Amino acid sequence: MPDDHLPSHDAAAVGSAPPARPLDPIDAAILRLLRADGRASVRSVAEQVHISRANAYARINRLIEDGVIRGFSVRVDHERAGQAASAYITLKIVQDSWRSVRAKLQALPGAAHIALVSGDFDVLLLVHTADNRALRELVLTRIQAMPEVLSTRTLLVFEEQDLLPGRPPAHR
Repeated sequence: MPDDHLPSHDAAAVGSAPPARPLDPIDAAILRLLRADGRASVRSVAEQVHISRANAYARINRLIEDGVIRGFSVRVDHERAGQAASAYITLKIVQDSWRSVRAKLQALPGAAHIALVSGDFDVLLLVHTADNRALRELVLTRIQAMPEVLSTRTLLVFEEQDLLPGRPPAHR
């Protein structure tokens, strides 16, 4: 990693962010660049959006402090990482139990994304597990055992593709 990267920030430590303010074209360009390459150095970002390094650094820090940038992460090929089974699990939950259910789901091994949604179910959970046996155990013994969970439906993922800004999808 280049030496002029920003200090790491923990998204959970951001706390309550200030109210959203509109992004100017330079901030929008910075976000596009960092979405495509979260490891881009401040120097590289500054050069690509035609601003000084100090200005780029200040803008990125402001985007972090405002909660616009919630963190920097790595995209993982789950199959190559030993997590060959992926599934979306829909849950119907007891009314007003979202916060406690969310906390329990976050603690599950392999939980990758959790969303409170509208429609025929209340929660959408994405999980990655080693195999279908581990997925079955997760659903039947962990998720369905939660008293706030009324029902689940498991949707196996056969193939998935990250959508990356500015890059055509890769074909396997």
